[in-house]
Amino acid sequence: MSDETTPHTGRGQRLLSDPHVAGVAALIRAAARPPRGAGRIALALAIGALTHLAFAAGVLAMILAMFFGMSESFGRVPAPWNWLVNAMLILQFPLAHSVLLTPRGGRLLARLIPGPHGKTLATTTYALIASVQLLALFALWTPSGIVWWRAEGAVFWAICTAYAASWLLLIKASFDAGAEVQSGALGWMSLMGRIAPRFPDMPTQGLFRVIRQPIYVAFALTLWTVSVWTPDQLMLAVSFTAYCLLAPRLKERRFAARYGDRFARYRAEVPYVVPRLTRRDPDAQ
Repeated sequence: MSDETTPHTGRGQRLLSDPHVAGVAALIRAAARPPRGAGRIALALAIGALTHLAFAAGVLAMILAMFFGMSESFGRVPAPWNWLVNAMLILQFPLAHSVLLTPRGGRLLARLIPGPHGKTLATTTYALIASVQLLALFALWTPSGIVWWRAEGAVFWAICTAYAASWLLLIKASFDAGAEVQSGALGWMSLMGRIAPRFPDMPTQGLFRVIRQPIYVAFALTLWTVSVWTPDQLMLAVSFTAYCLLAPRLKERRFAARYGDRFARYRAEVPYVVPRLTRRDPDAQ
């Protein structure tokens, strides 16, 4: 028998040695073999199931609503009030999203679930709130009824391909940032395994090697690669693109405070949202 490892085995070993993958694997192992505590386990499973169902519903509502250029939804607010309500639906997501990421917002999240487990479940609670916000935005939107343009034929399929690619980029970027945090699994799985939530390290691998904010860039791409254009879609795309350009500045302040010189070096080497066409020479003066 040869001692040489196959390329497939080598790739598997490298994957398992990745700190992020290893952290996710350890979290799954802890949740799969929970210590005794029926009440704790029931709470973890209940809020985990609720969060992931809300997450799936919110993402599905977003994919479908934007695929049709926000021309199909369940909102029925009469004009002209529909524009005000739609604007409020847009604003509620970034405002709450940003506030809950502040230290005060973190303390609030830890108190939302009564009892001793609120702090452990804070990341899951945050994901649940964000998912409900997304679902409300895209399910309760009131369409204007105006359609400016609808792609047809080969153009339709080309745009659909770009739309799907944008979503795949968003999924990849979310995984690179820490799938357990982005999906809300970190909190409930930590509670399940009765361990302290362990956040992934500062993301620098995958798409984060190319730009510092791949999640926001991929999200912005989903806004503009739709096959139906309406005033509603334009309103949404402009608003959230502005958010995707500005909101990461607050995130980077938190990273600068948390990681110090390490983040400063990363910021100096990796561009914000536009990839460099040429590789920087580290020996250049």
